[in-house]
Amino acid sequence: MSEEYLILVDKNDNNIGLEEKTKCHLPSGKLHRAFTALLFDKEGKIVLTKRSENKMLWPGDWDGTFASHPKESETYVSSAERRMPEELGIVCKMDYLFKFEYHVPYKNVGSENEICGTLMGVIDDLSNFRISKDEISIVSVISAKDLISDLEKNPQIYCPWMLVALYLLPTSDKIMLKKYHNVLAPWMKENVRKVLERSVKFHFPTDNWRLVN
Repeated sequence: MSEEYLILVDKNDNNIGLEEKTKCHLPSGKLHRAFTALLFDKEGKIVLTKRSENKMLWPGDWDGTFASHPKESETYVSSAERRMPEELGIVCKMDYLFKFEYHVPYKNVGSENEICGTLMGVIDDLSNFRISKDEISIVSVISAKDLISDLEKNPQIYCPWMLVALYLLPTSDKIMLKKYHNVLAPWMKENVRKVLERSVKFHFPTDNWRLVN
């Protein structure tokens, strides 16, 4: 299989070239473009996925619904809509919310150094997933209440970028906040925000992340 290349970006998310995926994820990392996608049901429960044990970084940890890297010809939205059926076997219209930059190491193995677009969608059928075992081992649907209860005990088993994305939900464009008001309402509660903030701090003790837009 040929090596996958990722889009290198500057601090403003401008394309500045391509680099091999493996080199982008070395401990020093190279800033590249990525996305994280969050799927919810109409009541605001989120679809989480457990990363395959075959993953080089954060194997077996809980992630948002899915995450990947756009190709040069793609937008954040089109890349997520392409990747979704490949990883989950479903299709869903996605909306762009915001993007953030972060750099976080994983043990002595490698790191993530990304500008990460965050997307969301709402699905009705939570029983029709056909997961790619190379990417995902388990799918779980969980409420904000139950997630923060576990985060208070086990923040280490959740991927750092997923926590930043959830914490930043209130910074979404006003049009998106209005469109998804009922779905996102549980995630806007003060007690949820406080636990997410502490969980982000657990993974980023030096606050090595920022909102880009």
